[in-house]
Amino acid sequence: MANWKDPEIAGVRAILAARQPEPGAPTPGYAERRAAMDALGEKGALPVGCYHEPVTLGGVRGERVVPQGAAPGRTMLYLHGGAYTMGSPRSHRPLVARLAEAARTVAVAIDYRLGPEHRFPAAVDDAVAAYRALLDGGAEPQRVVVVGDSAGGGLAMALALALKRDGLPQPAGWFVISPWADLTQSGASYASKTASDPTISKPRLDENARAYLGGLDPRDPLASPVFGDFEGVSPVLIQVGSEEALLSDSITLADVLAHARVAVRLEVWPEMIHVFHAWGPVLQAARRAVADAGAWMDERFG
Repeated sequence: MANWKDPEIAGVRAILAARQPEPGAPTPGYAERRAAMDALGEKGALPVGCYHEPVTLGGVRGERVVPQGAAPGRTMLYLHGGAYTMGSPRSHRPLVARLAEAARTVAVAIDYRLGPEHRFPAAVDDAVAAYRALLDGGAEPQRVVVVGDSAGGGLAMALALALKRDGLPQPAGWFVISPWADLTQSGASYASKTASDPTISKPRLDENARAYLGGLDPRDPLASPVFGDFEGVSPVLIQVGSEEALLSDSITLADVLAHARVAVRLEVWPEMIHVFHAWGPVLQAARRAVADAGAWMDERFG
């Protein structure tokens, strides 16, 4: 598809194309990728009146983000993306702040351990520890939503399964953006969207899956939640772009949830790319998606 009905997504694609390294340039290591991702996030503007501060939950460091107008007693637990090898609360701070503002809630983004230094299930263990700490600190589960993008979306669904396993109460709801929920990379969109996805490729995901799993089974439901049993899990909202390699993960996840009788809403946004929500300053579709998700979370909080 050469011409996009949404002219703004064409502009985003041009920005992404300009960021591509020169042919033959050396592939950056994990430290360089992490630093670059954090630097982009730290350049982003926050909503007026929003502030952030360090926090530790269950031994896991993180960041508390407080927008203006946050309703008392609400908490968003945010799990960042980055293919389980990159990303942090710093890289995702602007997106977390906009989502928190839309849902009128305080957000806590955790800095869970990354591969290859800390292999699976370290990230899941950190997410469980942070959620337990929220409850131990007085948060009411019906006043908590868990949100994640990309790998963080897959991690959120893994957390849902871990809470079920451990007999812990479910939060009010789960909102996942373009979740990486199948680390076998077996969905049809990994091939069908190769030409139209400007940021995600199957070879790079294969590499990151190996780094995170460290030789363990990618079909473990806590690594690839599409293989899990979600019966009894609280409602889930999934938002994904139509032009991303991970589209199949969202579709399969919604199917698995529906078969488990979970209340699930799947939104496929035409022409949009991976985690298009992060482009809010220049993309109306991103702002609409954040507003829609905020309204859904506001309803879940009650």
